[in-house]
Amino acid sequence: MKDWFVYAAYRAGAGLIGLLPGALVRRIGYYIGWLAWLWASDRRTMALRHMERVLGTGPHAVRAARGMFAAYGRYWAEVFWYRPRRFVEVESALHIDGLEHLRQPIDDGRPVILTLPHIGNWEMAATAAERVGVTITAVAESLGNRRVTDWFLAMRESLSIDVVLTDRPGGTTRKLLEALKNGQTVALLNDRDLSGRGVTVDFFGEATTLPAGPAALAIRTGAAIVPVASYFAPGDGHHIIIEPEVTVPMIGTTEERVRAATQALANVLERQVRRHPEQWHLVQPNWPSDRESLSADAK
Repeated sequence: MKDWFVYAAYRAGAGLIGLLPGALVRRIGYYIGWLAWLWASDRRTMALRHMERVLGTGPHAVRAARGMFAAYGRYWAEVFWYRPRRFVEVESALHIDGLEHLRQPIDDGRPVILTLPHIGNWEMAATAAERVGVTITAVAESLGNRRVTDWFLAMRESLSIDVVLTDRPGGTTRKLLEALKNGQTVALLNDRDLSGRGVTVDFFGEATTLPAGPAALAIRTGAAIVPVASYFAPGDGHHIIIEPEVTVPMIGTTEERVRAATQALANVLERQVRRHPEQWHLVQPNWPSDRESLSADAK
């Protein structure tokens, strides 16, 4: 019964937000994010730690950390507001740079893996793929509430995103391999290692792990790894920047090739984050020292 009430609350909230004009919805999202900054103590601490890695210490890092919460509020406001009938409105305010980096491997008949950070509204990247006529397959975790999960899946399908859930039968890797072999473009968020089994890299001057999936899939399928970031533009628009393909080394053991390609992706991630660090929705521990800091504070 509790799951049903939670689901009903989500649907009611989305229905209400869906009645509002987009500009007002985004403003509301920013305000909610600002309010979240005031009471999310542990996440506020993490946001500040991450911004200090990017920007150094000082008031500018505090402003950027606060901006992370505001940007995350806008992201969720847009998720609840979006409807298929609004595609033309959203697409008309979307600017894409570097589309040739996506077109080239597709024209060469190669599958593509898009790697993205949690920046801006990353789901808008599906529009870039749609412009070259390919379908996006992405990976997501279930939310614990089956009704809410299925509803979010339907919303992503309205953005032309096919979602593979990590806890559903069939195996995530097998489904992604099938998608690539069928000519679909796979999109993977790659700035957090949720499994804890990732590759050790140097990221903003400190060792951490990032997912091995993009590099491992590319080695198995010959897919091109194309990094993408989708930023909030001034006003109501979005600005997608598609980077040149990341080269996977042809020599060395598989482990060595995965490690080298993942480090190259970490270098690209740094560049993507530095463009608009305040839009990076990373408020969880992401480096070993983050977890050590939380453990020390809890004592």
